[in-house]
Amino acid sequence: MSGPLQRAAIVAEARSWIGTPYRHQASLKGVGTDCLGLVRGVWRALQGPEPEAAGPYSADWAEVGGRERLAEAARRHLIEVRPEALRSGDVLLFRWRPHLPAKHAAIASGPTRMIHAHDGARVCEVHFSGWWQRRLAYVFRFPERQE
Repeated sequence: MSGPLQRAAIVAEARSWIGTPYRHQASLKGVGTDCLGLVRGVWRALQGPEPEAAGPYSADWAEVGGRERLAEAARRHLIEVRPEALRSGDVLLFRWRPHLPAKHAAIASGPTRMIHAHDGARVCEVHFSGWWQRRLAYVFRFPERQE
C-alpha cells in the first residue's frame, strides 16, 4: 500500500476510532484510548505489531525532564516532514506552550481537519483551526507498508 491509498486507509482507520472514550495510556478501539493510543492503534491496524512498547507515562510526562520524548519516539518509526508538507494521514504533534515539549498527537484527516483523543472527551474529528495550527510542533508520515 502506498501514496494516496495508504493515506486514505490511515484516515479511514482513524475515523473508525471516533466515539472511543478517552482513557489515559489505553489503546483499544471502542473501549478507551488517549492521543498516543489512537496513533498506536492505527499503526497496529495498518502496519502490524507496534515496533516498541510505549511504557507507562504519567499525565505530566512531558513537563518532567523537558526532553522531546514523543518526537524522539516518532522519529524512530515515522518519517518527519515539514509542516508545510502536511497531508491527510500524517501524524501531528502539538505543544501546549512554546517552552514545553510536544505532548499531544492527532492524525490529519484533510487539509483542515484532524482526528484526536482529548482528555475528558471521546475520539473526534475536529477543525484544524488556527489555535491548533499555532501549537503544531512536528509532522510525521507513516512509512510505506512493506508487503
